[in-house]
Amino acid sequence: MQEILNAATLGSIYLLFALGMALAWGTIGILNFAHGATFVFSVLVAYMMTRDGSMPLPVILVVAMAAGAALSVATQLLVFQQIVDRSKNQRSTELRIIIGGIGVSAILIAFAQRVTASSPFGFNTSYSAGQIRIGGVHLSTTALIILVAALGIGVGLTRWLKKSRQGLALRAIGVDAEVSEGMGVNRNGLALGTMAVAGALAGLAGVLLTLQLGAIAPESGDPLLIKAFAIIVLGGLGSMGGAVLGAYILAAAETLLIHLHFGTWVDAVSFGLIFLVLLLRPQGLFGRKEVRRT
Repeated sequence: MQEILNAATLGSIYLLFALGMALAWGTIGILNFAHGATFVFSVLVAYMMTRDGSMPLPVILVVAMAAGAALSVATQLLVFQQIVDRSKNQRSTELRIIIGGIGVSAILIAFAQRVTASSPFGFNTSYSAGQIRIGGVHLSTTALIILVAALGIGVGLTRWLKKSRQGLALRAIGVDAEVSEGMGVNRNGLALGTMAVAGALAGLAGVLLTLQLGAIAPESGDPLLIKAFAIIVLGGLGSMGGAVLGAYILAAAETLLIHLHFGTWVDAVSFGLIFLVLLLRPQGLFGRKEVRRT
């Protein structure tokens, strides 16, 4: 039971990080490789604001989420939207967006390394984690917050995309952006809103992971970026429910390897899942099949 709980906590951390990336990529077609840097930068802002004194956890969450949302919107306006407006076809657009995201990520990480002298950093908060014991199973209050937040937001986003008018518009953009705009969908406005939500989720994930670990490094977003990519491919592009399931499958596989004393193979699991899914089921577990017009 303790191992299952550990896998669920790890999967929830992966899910919180991957949800924003999955939302942007599956709807407006932005594969944001700056998402990991946004995750780190959000925590860095909270760290800089708490160096002179501690702050309550809710205030830190608001600060980090606001910083993540603002940074993602700025990246969309100054980088991704400019690339979309200047590209001639979808293939060149996707490639340039990936390169642009890597460039933004490099700048943000270099800034974080400069501020922190490449050392791990966290924040001062009045929050203190407690311990809950049920039988022989131990659960920290931080892990409980992570579990509730990940499942609540994951289920909420899935239902919102399926049931709401804005969710329908976003899914329409993901299927055919040009036809959607012709039907009156404000693509640019929804893109900014989507990036703001993705950035806020990165900030939330950053704060909760920092609480769980005590501190993170400027490069902490890079491994999570690979995990998120594997989760989205496994669950299926455009499926938020698939991302939820994919996060817990990946975490369960990694936890099982550690339990069997194959910890050195943990990072290979992400790439292994990507290869298997691409070979056996390219659309993922719950992804839609691609329609090619000739």
